[in-house]
Amino acid sequence: MELDVVAWLHAVDGRLLAVRSRGRDLLYLPGGKREPGEDDWAALSREVREELAVQLDEGSFREVGVVRAPAHDQPAFTQVRMACFTAAYQGDILPAGEVDEYRYVAPADRDLLAPAAQAALDMAAAHGLLS
Repeated sequence: MELDVVAWLHAVDGRLLAVRSRGRDLLYLPGGKREPGEDDWAALSREVREELAVQLDEGSFREVGVVRAPAHDQPAFTQVRMACFTAAYQGDILPAGEVDEYRYVAPADRDLLAPAAQAALDMAAAHGLLS
């Protein structure tokens, strides 16, 4: 089984934004699953608005790449396919919805992240987003 999700890569001062959802032990990237009929932009902008109370800017929306990794907190052999995007935003980042906290993580903090978020952190670093 493969979960198809979208994620927002937002870096500040060499650190990547990550969130902790209620009841989860590891950090994830802002984003999530598409609703029926949603494209990448619609899904990501909705998820980020629900999780962090900010509005992404569609004009700056860019795909960085796709990572695949074992799914965390899912049945055995479940994989995640995570399409990762950057975008500017408007508003103040605040935990909302099912998100209890947000934090910025450096490559040295990778053990705090779920496997797909670790892969996305590596991809962000390879694309120069963390420098």
